[in-house]
Amino acid sequence: MIKRIAQTAGFTGLLAALLLTLLQSFWVSPLILQAETFEKAEPVAEVHEHAAGTAAHTHDAEAWEPEDGWQRVVSTTGGNLVVAVGFALMLAGLYTLRAPTKTSQGLLWGLAGYATFVLAPTLGLPPELPGTAAADLASRQMWWIGTAASTATGLALIVFSRHWLMKILGVAILAVPHVIGAPQPQVHSMLAPEALEAQFKIASQLTNVAFWLALGLISAWLFRRKSEGQYNA
Repeated sequence: MIKRIAQTAGFTGLLAALLLTLLQSFWVSPLILQAETFEKAEPVAEVHEHAAGTAAHTHDAEAWEPEDGWQRVVSTTGGNLVVAVGFALMLAGLYTLRAPTKTSQGLLWGLAGYATFVLAPTLGLPPELPGTAAADLASRQMWWIGTAASTATGLALIVFSRHWLMKILGVAILAVPHVIGAPQPQVHSMLAPEALEAQFKIASQLTNVAFWLALGLISAWLFRRKSEGQYNA
Protein backbone atom coordinates (compact mmCIF):
# COMPACT_ATOMS: atom_id res chain seq x y z
CA MET A 1 0.00 0.00 0.00
CA ILE A 2 2.76 2.46 0.94
CA LYS A 3 4.60 1.65 -2.28
CA ARG A 4 1.43 2.19 -4.30
CA ILE A 5 0.83 5.57 -2.66
CA ALA A 6 4.44 6.67 -3.16
CA GLN A 7 4.56 5.63 -6.82
CA THR A 8 1.20 7.24 -7.57
CA ALA A 9 2.21 10.48 -5.88
CA GLY A 10 5.66 10.57 -7.49
CA PHE A 11 4.56 10.12 -11.09
CA THR A 12 1.44 12.26 -10.66
CA GLY A 13 3.36 15.08 -9.01
CA LEU A 14 6.02 15.09 -11.72
CA LEU A 15 3.54 15.23 -14.61
CA ALA A 16 1.28 17.80 -12.94
CA ALA A 17 4.25 19.99 -11.97
CA LEU A 18 5.54 19.99 -15.55
CA LEU A 19 2.09 20.95 -16.84
CA LEU A 20 1.78 23.75 -14.27
CA THR A 21 5.26 25.09 -15.07
CA LEU A 22 4.47 25.07 -18.79
CA LEU A 23 1.23 27.00 -18.30
CA GLN A 24 2.86 29.46 -15.91
CA SER A 25 5.79 30.06 -18.27
CA PHE A 26 3.56 31.03 -21.18
CA TRP A 27 0.70 32.74 -19.32
CA VAL A 28 1.41 33.72 -15.70
CA SER A 29 5.13 34.53 -15.60
CA PRO A 30 4.97 37.17 -18.39
CA LEU A 31 2.37 39.06 -16.34
CA ILE A 32 4.59 38.89 -13.24
CA LEU A 33 7.54 40.18 -15.25
CA GLN A 34 5.45 43.11 -16.47
CA ALA A 35 4.42 43.92 -12.91
CA GLU A 36 8.03 43.77 -11.72
CA THR A 37 8.94 46.54 -14.15
CA PHE A 38 6.56 48.86 -12.27
CA GLU A 39 7.91 47.73 -8.90
CA LYS A 40 11.57 48.15 -9.91
CA ALA A 41 10.83 51.59 -11.29
CA GLU A 42 10.61 52.83 -7.68
CA PRO A 43 13.77 54.15 -5.99
CA VAL A 44 15.77 51.23 -4.51
CA ALA A 45 15.90 50.78 -0.74
CA GLU A 46 13.25 53.45 -0.20
CA VAL A 47 10.80 53.12 2.69
CA HIS A 48 7.15 53.85 1.86
CA GLU A 49 4.55 54.77 4.43
CA HIS A 50 1.10 53.75 3.21
CA ALA A 51 -0.88 55.27 6.07
CA ALA A 52 -0.50 56.30 9.66
CA GLY A 53 -0.09 53.26 11.88
CA THR A 54 0.64 50.83 9.04
CA ALA A 55 3.87 48.94 8.64
CA ALA A 56 6.29 50.32 6.10
CA HIS A 57 7.93 48.13 3.49
CA THR A 58 11.45 48.42 2.13
CA HIS A 59 12.78 47.43 -1.26
CA ASP A 60 16.17 45.76 -0.79
CA ALA A 61 18.44 45.71 -3.80
CA GLU A 62 20.61 43.04 -2.15
CA ALA A 63 17.78 40.47 -1.81
CA TRP A 64 18.46 37.47 -4.07
CA GLU A 65 15.98 36.47 -6.70
CA PRO A 66 16.33 34.12 -9.67
CA GLU A 67 17.30 35.82 -12.90
CA ASP A 68 15.00 35.75 -15.89
CA GLY A 69 15.50 32.69 -18.03
CA TRP A 70 16.65 29.26 -16.91
CA GLN A 71 17.13 30.24 -13.23
CA ARG A 72 13.52 31.34 -12.92
CA VAL A 73 12.23 28.29 -14.79
CA VAL A 74 14.28 25.86 -12.66
CA SER A 75 13.23 27.60 -9.45
CA THR A 76 9.57 27.56 -10.46
CA THR A 77 9.72 23.91 -11.55
CA GLY A 78 11.32 22.85 -8.28
CA GLY A 79 8.71 24.64 -6.19
CA ASN A 80 5.87 23.26 -8.30
CA LEU A 81 7.27 19.73 -8.01
CA VAL A 82 7.37 19.85 -4.21
CA VAL A 83 3.82 21.20 -4.01
CA ALA A 84 2.46 18.79 -6.63
CA VAL A 85 3.97 15.69 -4.99
CA GLY A 86 2.61 16.81 -1.61
CA PHE A 87 -0.91 17.23 -2.94
CA ALA A 88 -0.64 13.96 -4.89
CA LEU A 89 0.35 12.17 -1.68
CA MET A 90 -2.76 13.58 -0.04
CA LEU A 91 -4.99 12.37 -2.89
CA ALA A 92 -3.40 8.92 -2.97
CA GLY A 93 -3.87 8.63 0.79
CA LEU A 94 -7.54 9.55 0.44
CA TYR A 95 -7.95 6.94 -2.29
CA THR A 96 -7.03 4.25 0.23
CA LEU A 97 -10.13 5.29 2.19
CA ARG A 98 -12.42 5.79 -0.78
CA ALA A 99 -10.89 4.37 -3.94
CA PRO A 100 -12.13 5.75 -7.27
CA THR A 101 -14.16 3.16 -9.15
CA LYS A 102 -13.33 4.83 -12.47
CA THR A 103 -10.65 7.22 -13.62
CA SER A 104 -13.06 10.07 -14.34
CA GLN A 105 -13.83 10.31 -10.61
CA GLY A 106 -10.36 11.77 -10.26
CA LEU A 107 -11.71 14.93 -11.87
CA LEU A 108 -14.13 15.34 -8.96
CA TRP A 109 -11.30 14.89 -6.46
CA GLY A 110 -9.29 17.44 -8.44
CA LEU A 111 -12.16 19.94 -8.36
CA ALA A 112 -12.50 19.41 -4.62
CA GLY A 113 -8.78 20.10 -4.20
CA TYR A 114 -9.06 23.24 -6.33
CA ALA A 115 -12.03 24.48 -4.31
CA THR A 116 -10.23 23.77 -1.03
CA PHE A 117 -6.76 25.10 -1.72
CA VAL A 118 -7.35 27.73 -4.42
CA LEU A 119 -10.91 28.94 -4.95
CA ALA A 120 -12.05 29.35 -1.34
CA PRO A 121 -8.86 31.08 -0.10
CA THR A 122 -8.72 33.42 -3.10
CA LEU A 123 -12.24 34.66 -2.40
CA GLY A 124 -10.68 36.59 0.48
CA LEU A 125 -7.03 36.72 -0.57
CA PRO A 126 -6.85 36.92 -4.36
CA PRO A 127 -3.51 36.33 -6.08
CA GLU A 128 -1.42 39.51 -6.09
CA LEU A 129 1.17 40.89 -8.45
CA PRO A 130 4.47 42.27 -7.14
CA GLY A 131 4.06 45.76 -5.76
CA THR A 132 0.59 45.15 -4.28
CA ALA A 133 -0.06 46.20 -0.68
CA ALA A 134 -0.98 43.30 1.60
CA ALA A 135 -1.85 42.65 5.24
CA ASP A 136 0.50 41.04 7.76
CA LEU A 137 1.92 37.78 6.36
CA ALA A 138 1.30 35.71 9.50
CA SER A 139 -2.35 36.82 9.63
CA ARG A 140 -2.87 35.93 5.99
CA GLN A 141 -1.26 32.52 6.45
CA MET A 142 -3.46 31.73 9.45
CA TRP A 143 -6.60 32.76 7.57
CA TRP A 144 -5.54 30.71 4.54
CA ILE A 145 -4.96 27.59 6.64
CA GLY A 146 -8.26 28.03 8.48
CA THR A 147 -10.13 28.56 5.20
CA ALA A 148 -8.61 25.47 3.56
CA ALA A 149 -9.40 23.35 6.63
CA SER A 150 -12.98 24.56 6.91
CA THR A 151 -13.55 24.11 3.17
CA ALA A 152 -12.24 20.54 3.24
CA THR A 153 -14.39 19.73 6.28
CA GLY A 154 -17.48 21.39 4.85
CA LEU A 155 -17.19 19.66 1.49
CA ALA A 156 -16.65 16.28 3.16
CA LEU A 157 -19.81 16.71 5.24
CA ILE A 158 -21.85 17.84 2.23
CA VAL A 159 -20.69 15.04 -0.08
CA PHE A 160 -20.31 12.07 2.25
CA SER A 161 -22.88 12.68 5.01
CA ARG A 162 -26.28 11.08 4.59
CA HIS A 163 -28.18 13.15 7.13
CA TRP A 164 -29.40 16.54 5.96
CA LEU A 165 -28.45 18.19 9.26
CA MET A 166 -24.82 17.26 8.69
CA LYS A 167 -25.00 18.69 5.18
CA ILE A 168 -26.35 21.98 6.58
CA LEU A 169 -23.53 21.96 9.11
CA GLY A 170 -21.10 21.51 6.22
CA VAL A 171 -22.49 24.59 4.47
CA ALA A 172 -22.16 26.58 7.71
CA ILE A 173 -18.54 25.47 8.14
CA LEU A 174 -17.81 26.52 4.56
CA ALA A 175 -19.09 30.02 5.29
CA VAL A 176 -17.30 30.62 8.63
CA PRO A 177 -13.95 31.97 7.35
CA HIS A 178 -15.69 34.24 4.84
CA VAL A 179 -17.99 35.61 7.53
CA ILE A 180 -14.91 36.34 9.65
CA GLY A 181 -13.20 37.90 6.66
CA ALA A 182 -9.64 37.76 5.39
CA PRO A 183 -7.07 40.19 6.81
CA GLN A 184 -6.75 43.25 4.60
CA PRO A 185 -4.25 46.13 4.42
CA GLN A 186 -5.44 49.43 5.86
CA VAL A 187 -4.84 51.07 2.50
CA HIS A 188 -5.23 49.14 -0.77
CA SER A 189 -2.66 50.08 -3.37
CA MET A 190 -0.80 48.51 -6.27
CA LEU A 191 1.87 49.65 -8.67
CA ALA A 192 0.71 47.62 -11.68
CA PRO A 193 -2.31 48.74 -13.75
CA GLU A 194 -5.71 47.30 -12.84
CA ALA A 195 -6.01 45.65 -16.26
CA LEU A 196 -2.80 43.71 -15.64
CA GLU A 197 -4.02 42.69 -12.18
CA ALA A 198 -7.29 41.40 -13.68
CA GLN A 199 -5.42 39.35 -16.30
CA PHE A 200 -3.21 37.88 -13.58
CA LYS A 201 -6.16 36.80 -11.46
CA ILE A 202 -7.82 35.06 -14.41
CA ALA A 203 -4.58 33.39 -15.51
CA SER A 204 -3.85 32.18 -11.97
CA GLN A 205 -7.30 30.65 -11.56
CA LEU A 206 -7.31 28.88 -14.92
CA THR A 207 -3.80 27.47 -14.55
CA ASN A 208 -4.70 26.17 -11.10
CA VAL A 209 -7.89 24.58 -12.45
CA ALA A 210 -5.86 22.78 -15.12
CA PHE A 211 -3.27 21.72 -12.53
CA TRP A 212 -5.82 20.25 -10.13
CA LEU A 213 -7.84 18.50 -12.84
CA ALA A 214 -4.63 16.92 -14.15
CA LEU A 215 -3.58 15.99 -10.62
CA GLY A 216 -6.91 14.28 -9.92
CA LEU A 217 -7.17 12.52 -13.27
CA ILE A 218 -3.59 11.21 -13.37
CA SER A 219 -3.58 10.12 -9.73
CA ALA A 220 -6.87 8.24 -10.09
CA TRP A 221 -5.68 6.51 -13.26
CA LEU A 222 -2.35 5.47 -11.72
CA PHE A 223 -3.93 4.36 -8.45
CA ARG A 224 -6.52 2.20 -10.20
CA ARG A 225 -3.91 0.76 -12.56
CA LYS A 226 -1.60 -0.23 -9.73
CA SER A 227 -4.53 -1.64 -7.75
CA GLU A 228 -5.61 -3.78 -10.69
CA GLY A 229 -2.01 -4.92 -11.21
CA GLN A 230 -1.78 -5.96 -7.57
CA TYR A 231 -4.97 -8.02 -7.77
CA ASN A 232 -3.91 -9.63 -11.09
CA ALA A 233 -0.46 -10.53 -9.79
